[in-house]
Amino acid sequence: MGLFLAIAVVLALAVFGVVLRPLWRESRGLVLGGFVALGLATFALYRLMGTPAATGQVAANAMPTTLDEAILQLQAALERDPNQPQGWLLLGKSLASEGRLAESSDAFARAVKLLPDDPDLLVEAAQSRLYASPERKLDAQAIAWVRHALSVQPGHQRATWLLGISQRQEGQSAEAAKTWEPLLAQVDAATAATLRQQIDTARADAGLPPLPAPAESASPATSANALTVKVALDPDFAARARLRGDATVFVIARVPGGPPMPVAVEKHSLSELPLTVALDDGDSPMPTQKLSALKEVEVFARLSASGDPMRQEGDMESKPVRITLPATSPVELILGPSSK
Repeated sequence: MGLFLAIAVVLALAVFGVVLRPLWRESRGLVLGGFVALGLATFALYRLMGTPAATGQVAANAMPTTLDEAILQLQAALERDPNQPQGWLLLGKSLASEGRLAESSDAFARAVKLLPDDPDLLVEAAQSRLYASPERKLDAQAIAWVRHALSVQPGHQRATWLLGISQRQEGQSAEAAKTWEPLLAQVDAATAATLRQQIDTARADAGLPPLPAPAESASPATSANALTVKVALDPDFAARARLRGDATVFVIARVPGGPPMPVAVEKHSLSELPLTVALDDGDSPMPTQKLSALKEVEVFARLSASGDPMRQEGDMESKPVRITLPATSPVELILGPSSK
């Protein structure tokens, strides 16, 4: 059982880390996918290797200490028992995290053969073919999977988005715009603004006018419990320190005394300092935890050389500030050696 746990941990944490890496406004939904991947890893590896008999089959092997070793263990388990769709799904995600896109696509295809009517899996498989394609194009098989996903679950958001992409790639700009328009009512305001730009570009390419302007509503910056945060470098520290120009600044709000997962986060470059941001529900990485639902938050800034949202050795953080919501004035944060 120790071997199973080691493989599960290595694979799960590797996939989880890749999912978390692009944590900021444009990809906040992926963080939730990280938790799903973590549970998926444990479930899949248990199904494949969690029984005493299966554990005995691999007991002679070395405990996996790297993602590559864990992938080899999972591949060996799937050779012995290939009828495990969740195992193929986990293998596909793990291979993708290593940049082995063609192998990842093959693994997702094996999973689809076993679960041909799972809309989320169909979309994952189609997306993997897109990434594996040298032209970054959805081929006939990927489009067939997307259309089948929509027949099983009409309105599936990612399937709808991919269908529109395939139509754009085929020069069917008017059709793509029409495909994407229903998504405007399903996504949050920040995503809708970006999506509207894509739709208007497609409509322009088709010789159509832009969509009518949306009805006036509260902007994300003025949504409930929105926080204005000002971040600056300590002047003395900035003068003495030799900071990398590509360093990243994360502005984070989280539940005081709660889990480390942010309830709102934005990512900016060091060159933008000093900066002023508005944290709100549009910056939430978790749809179940919104800034607007809280009465108190802890706000701080993190200077990261790696660009990774998870705290790393050598990162610098401002002194956290506890704020009662709604805030009546901007929160001011200073990054420097005396900020702790």
